[in-house]
Amino acid sequence: MGETSEIVRQRIEKLEKLKQEGKKIYQCDFSPQERLVEIREKYGGLESGAATGFMARVAGRVMAFREHGKAIFAEITDGSDTLQLYVNFKKVGAEQFAEFQDIDVGDWLGVEGEVFKTRRGELSIDVQMFILLSKALRPLPEKYHGLRDKETRYRQRYVDLIVNPEVREVFLVRNRVIRAIREFLEARGFLEVETPMLHAIPGGATARPFRTHHNALDIDLYLRIAPELYLKRLIVGGFDKIYELNRNFRNEGMSTRHNPEFTMLELYQAFANYQDLMDLTQELLGYVVEQVKGERRIVYRGQEIDFSGDWERISMIEAIQKYAHIQIHLDLNGEVLRKIASEHKVVPEEGASKGETINQIFEQTVASQLIAPTFILDYPKDISPLARTHAQDERLTERFELFIGGEEIANAFSELIDPIEQRRRFEEQLEARGEAEDRLIDEDFLRALEYGMPPTGGEGIGIDRLIMVLTDSPSIRDVIMFPHLRPEGN
Repeated sequence: MGETSEIVRQRIEKLEKLKQEGKKIYQCDFSPQERLVEIREKYGGLESGAATGFMARVAGRVMAFREHGKAIFAEITDGSDTLQLYVNFKKVGAEQFAEFQDIDVGDWLGVEGEVFKTRRGELSIDVQMFILLSKALRPLPEKYHGLRDKETRYRQRYVDLIVNPEVREVFLVRNRVIRAIREFLEARGFLEVETPMLHAIPGGATARPFRTHHNALDIDLYLRIAPELYLKRLIVGGFDKIYELNRNFRNEGMSTRHNPEFTMLELYQAFANYQDLMDLTQELLGYVVEQVKGERRIVYRGQEIDFSGDWERISMIEAIQKYAHIQIHLDLNGEVLRKIASEHKVVPEEGASKGETINQIFEQTVASQLIAPTFILDYPKDISPLARTHAQDERLTERFELFIGGEEIANAFSELIDPIEQRRRFEEQLEARGEAEDRLIDEDFLRALEYGMPPTGGEGIGIDRLIMVLTDSPSIRDVIMFPHLRPEGN
């Protein structure tokens, strides 16, 4: 039997002994009156050795435990802070003192006692009464070594949150970011909406969907890869500023930057174009960073990133020329482009179009260099089927992607609102990729466009990657509560 198994056995024996004595173990009738952080805020400045006369009623998990003669010292945490408990044999009596001796690290306690500060300056609670609320059968990882194995941390996030306090802060930042986004958008007249998670036809992005079957209708449905086409239907219907903060699902690979389900902000504004959205995005993210961090400067991967001032706006072709020193232009044929790509150790996918080859060159030679917030503009038309044709060059589209810290954070365009042109592009996309049953044309979306859609700008912002940058996290799994993993043992 392993060490952990032996500890579990011993704790189960304690549990059974308590039950035989008629003790209620898993209590639900104790209500704490104060949080530990409130006690520290109120009494943290107390002089050493001073008592308050204030009787606190708190609850928390035992994180440390040591005996010293006729006294026991324990640390409890309730998620807001950690405080010391002091249990004196004379004060609680032999029976309760013996019961406290059987408490294990990980147990949940309800406690009543006077707040005081020890002679050594430790804010503490002088326990008058305690009750065991929940018995922990498994031991927590050892305090100083903690929970270090990455996969175990992701798989057992509940333990990760208990023993690694900095993990909790990441998710508190995440909460503040999402709250700030909503505050910003709603102050500017955007309406939050919800659109379907189950789609009859996958659309709005190019990705492999998850498929399921609806028994009552006897049809296959797909978890959405993007809400775009439904949000545009709402623009057609008369909403002029809308956004959705929700999950997307893509049945593709996993990495430090990809999870099968992820959170996106998608917003649409009538009578706006991609230039307007660049202005909006710069204001939005500047506001979010200041609300969350208290200033507009952060550090990500050892490099300072400043969200104030004007952000660079540069076309994809110009960025390749400037940052990778590769001289390409749209007049080059596909064969020449592939040769240039191979010279720079970029291997285009089989059958890649000119636009796809240019995009691969950009992704593999430029993207990682874009540390300061940078808008990359004017993407080739063949990789932007939902974007409006560029006003100055019909081979391009009015599209941008935002890069921060070498990560793609946002994707936006002046929306294509011409239903005839949209159908043509959908058909070209199908022909280029082969007619697969999960790549059908959304006829209802085209019908919606035929009723007339106003000029519109649309954008998607990857919330998980944004949180990575703002919390200086190396992996998307660090900012998702329960990331997907291979089954244990595989």
